[in-house]
Amino acid sequence: MSSSPPTVLKENEQSNSKCVDIEPSQTPSVLSEGPLQNLCLASQEVLQQAQQSGRSRCLKCGGSRMFYCYTCYVPVENVPVEQIPLVKLPLKIDIIKHPNETDGKSTAIHAKLLAPEFVNIYTYPCIPEYEEKDHEVALVFPGPKSVSVKDISSHLQKRIQNHTRDEHDDPDKPPVKRKKTAGQDGHSLNDSKWEGPALKRIVFIDSTWNQTNKIVSDERLQGLLQVELKSRRTCFWRHQKGKPETFLSTIEAIYYFLVEYHTDLLEEKYRGQYDNLLFFYSFMYQLIKKAKCSGDKQTGKLLH
Repeated sequence: MSSSPPTVLKENEQSNSKCVDIEPSQTPSVLSEGPLQNLCLASQEVLQQAQQSGRSRCLKCGGSRMFYCYTCYVPVENVPVEQIPLVKLPLKIDIIKHPNETDGKSTAIHAKLLAPEFVNIYTYPCIPEYEEKDHEVALVFPGPKSVSVKDISSHLQKRIQNHTRDEHDDPDKPPVKRKKTAGQDGHSLNDSKWEGPALKRIVFIDSTWNQTNKIVSDERLQGLLQVELKSRRTCFWRHQKGKPETFLSTIEAIYYFLVEYHTDLLEEKYRGQYDNLLFFYSFMYQLIKKAKCSGDKQTGKLLH
């Protein structure tokens, strides 16, 4: 889970996308600023057909699943992979999943299914090595030292300058080898004249809020720049009891971060490039909302 505390699709995908206007639910406060209105989504007909036919077999492990296999990260047999949209992201995403987080309840799987080339999921205590990349990696997690999305580049640039200064101050210290990456105007990231986004990878924690402390306090994540999102309200149907509506599900946090990254950091108009990250999420939301209104318990059992 992630919080926002009070404080390019391919051509064939674009042709199959449409803007979907979700009807307001009985709780408009949740949807008034939610991500489920006017989304530019690929056709969800394949999910409608799969929902009617029920569970299907995972072609990798043989397990019986609904829509996708949450252990193999692939669509099931009655959801052809060519009918699932692929989302191109502007940077890489690492998701650190708590070992006690139930696979079938995790929305982090959606990101891996829809942007497989850009998303990696690790189960704690497995965490990638970020020590020599802390100038191009950030962690989305609220805290007293967290910065806003629009301030990420300036803080990462300071880290680059500090690394350079430390190397000059200590001539006996071997220089840190870093890949020289060119910015949009041809300058290197190590060139102070370039002020574009230095961020290359963003990290999310996938767990209940009561379990996050063990992961976020891990020394391997301590050196990363922490980022907090603007205040948003969740639409997640498994809302954690006693937690505010600003505590987002993992896929919501990823989606909102990318929208803010696009508008606040890249300073470009958002045209729905990442909406398909909510392809499964929005469909499940509608199913569960309808099931609750009609008292249909069978739909909930299928999704579980």
